[in-house]
Amino acid sequence: MTQSAVFDRGATSQLPLPAGVELSLDNLFDFPEGRRILACMQCGMCTASCPYGDVMEYPPRRLIAMLRAGQIEKVIRSEALLGCVACYSCMAKCPRGIRLTEILLPLIKEQVFLNLSEVPAELHRALENTLRYGNPFGEPSRKRAAWVKTAGVPVRILSENPGPVDVLWIVECHNSYHPRGQDVSRATARLFHALGIDFAILGNEEKCAGECARLLGERGLFDTLMDYNMVVFSRYRFNRIVTSGVHAYDAFVYEYPERGFRYPVEQTTPFLARRLDQLRPMLTRRLPYVVTYHDSCCLGRHNGFYEEPRALLRAIPGIRLVEMVHNRVNAICCGGGGGGMWLDTYFKAKGYERLSERRIKEAVATGADVLAISCPYELSRFEDALKVTGYDGRMVVRDVTELLAESLSF
Repeated sequence: MTQSAVFDRGATSQLPLPAGVELSLDNLFDFPEGRRILACMQCGMCTASCPYGDVMEYPPRRLIAMLRAGQIEKVIRSEALLGCVACYSCMAKCPRGIRLTEILLPLIKEQVFLNLSEVPAELHRALENTLRYGNPFGEPSRKRAAWVKTAGVPVRILSENPGPVDVLWIVECHNSYHPRGQDVSRATARLFHALGIDFAILGNEEKCAGECARLLGERGLFDTLMDYNMVVFSRYRFNRIVTSGVHAYDAFVYEYPERGFRYPVEQTTPFLARRLDQLRPMLTRRLPYVVTYHDSCCLGRHNGFYEEPRALLRAIPGIRLVEMVHNRVNAICCGGGGGGMWLDTYFKAKGYERLSERRIKEAVATGADVLAISCPYELSRFEDALKVTGYDGRMVVRDVTELLAESLSF
């Protein structure tokens, strides 16, 4: 299985800094990736590809122009960058290779967040819950592994059975607490069991990886979660991490190494795709569905995993795969990243079109029965968008793992 990555997989979002030096807007141009911003030729590809570029006061091209003109304070005093959903489109389309979503945008958004006169209520609640409870739902940690009782297969919880394990499965918040996410967790556990994976979960010790808080600009919350998670990881012996969360995958690969994190990391979909030869003979139940696949921004544009989910879907007997007009690097964002998951009310008040509804209309136009996804956020976002747009009788949303588990012969 090949990975058609858009970006250098060896790169990290943090620049190599001397000990004791923190990257900031003040020292940005002291480092190569920061100076690359000066190479911007104002072509407008970033703004043209930005899903909210037509309504934001400071879309990516203008933001860079303001920074170079020494007027970044005007951007920081504006709420405009709340409209950035960290979809990586600007990075993917930049002919100069400027890493906007990884470097510049988080730095500016951190300052924007510090200067907000009022944080939108839904977002404030999610962040406060994440700080207090380790998840944006505000659910107690003791309920994080409640879904295990109905998994149908054994799921080991390390705090109860702390011996060495090959795979530490980070379930993440949505797939631990949201009812539809729990369906995905049960399906994933069945697949791991069928493949003979030696896996375990953290259960009530797990907390959010924090990546969306970081991309929103809440670096302090992200650091708190990262420090906590690193302590928990140190308690157990495992060989690798597999996570259902695409944002958690990004956090572990690009951010946690600064705290000494050195474990191999895979997201569930590519992890299963690498085992397709073993999995394929087990997929015997025919599923007579027409399926269209939505490319997650993190899994696709940021990490180049485009063909892996499609290979899994094509391996299921009976499935016919059709493509939306915008697919792979050109896929339309669901709008949930970078804090957007908790800004729908804010966007509506601003008159922004919900990106999930824009995407659903494109999915329905394919004539597909099923919209397949790989990111936990997309389940609830697209199911809600189907209801709002009146298409809930025309299509269902299923995670790739759910379809695979449905096709299992046992």
